[in-house]
Amino acid sequence: MTQRTSNNPTNSNAQTDKSRTLKSATEKEIRKVGSIVCDLLEIMRRLRAPDGCPWDREQTHESIRLHAVEEVYEMIDAIEAGDDLELEEELGDLLLQVVFHSQLAEERGKFDFVKVVAAIRDKLIRRHPHVFEDVEVENVDAVWKQWEAIKREEKAGSHLERKSALDGIPKGLNGVMRAQKLLKKAIKAGLYQSELANTKPAEGEKITEGIIGRQLAHWVSIAQMEGINAESALRKEVDALERKWRQEERT
Repeated sequence: MTQRTSNNPTNSNAQTDKSRTLKSATEKEIRKVGSIVCDLLEIMRRLRAPDGCPWDREQTHESIRLHAVEEVYEMIDAIEAGDDLELEEELGDLLLQVVFHSQLAEERGKFDFVKVVAAIRDKLIRRHPHVFEDVEVENVDAVWKQWEAIKREEKAGSHLERKSALDGIPKGLNGVMRAQKLLKKAIKAGLYQSELANTKPAEGEKITEGIIGRQLAHWVSIAQMEGINAESALRKEVDALERKWRQEERT
């Protein structure tokens, strides 16, 4: 990563400030986007009002926490099916989860939807200095290294500080995805030493849960080494099996 230099030192700050300035939205865009977003926020407030929807009123962060997971998988189904109409609907359902949690947080006096949007806007600008500042990166790997360095700096000294190279993996991920994320981090940190290479059970050895777990982890490690998404590979194979068995069922 290299810093761009200016031939005119007196203008360097102005150039940096200019590069950080986002293109101003037109009045038409503001009216169009602002109006419909405000409508959505007001609908959510109305649903949560004392005379609103009984179901919506009784929900909490905890009670709807898995709804976002379900919506993500429905979005994935729409993407894999190439169904743009379904994708549009599922993206809206995902946005509803953001709006719902933001409303719940606002009621608790913690944050609101505007703060959520402002936070991700600011994060994207901070973590892309090669776009919004006078910074150059050589390739995608450099972009990732820069992203991780900025993230570590942001979280340093806070309760979110990641002291281990293996921190930051959501516990709620399914086994295959969590294994691949863990292996990716371990490889990048130089921690992985082919511990999973010899996991084949000995002849006559009883197949146990532990052996199955090591075998699965072994194949996930191979996928990671080869740049293959193990979760995607398994999903495709399961889809193929389902199509095959459904076809056989019909004949």
